[in-house]
Amino acid sequence: MRVFLGTDHAGFELKEHLVSWLKENGHEAVDCGAFEYDAVDDYPPFVLRAAERTAAEPGTLGVVVGGSGNGEAIAANKVKGVRAALVWNEDTARLAREHNDANVISIGARQHDLATATRFLELFIETPYSGEQRHTRRITMLGDYETTGELPPLP
Repeated sequence: MRVFLGTDHAGFELKEHLVSWLKENGHEAVDCGAFEYDAVDDYPPFVLRAAERTAAEPGTLGVVVGGSGNGEAIAANKVKGVRAALVWNEDTARLAREHNDANVISIGARQHDLATATRFLELFIETPYSGEQRHTRRITMLGDYETTGELPPLP
């Protein structure tokens, strides 16, 4: 699996760890930065690059990391074709793929230790999208809105 990663200073250590873990487990890790620790860097340049590359290459996944993961999820979701989910436990990591067919996860490096965050990524990669009709219908509504700007009809 090809996985694009992006972070700022707050997630630098975790991103480096995840890159190594991915490679050790037979995945292709594509590091979109930050490439060195810089206490004053901003996350958008790195996160948007990881998100754009994920959206441009169907079948790949992305991981964005920051202090809380909130800003990174917001940034990644600005990219057309990205469905980024903030994960904070094993269930949210699994459900991001199973129900939402998320292609990017966001992890708060200040919220989780390395082992826990790695487990989130492992579950995200291993879990397939369920393909259930109700989930597909919802994802289609969001994609249509993203493309047209038109709200889905009320039930």
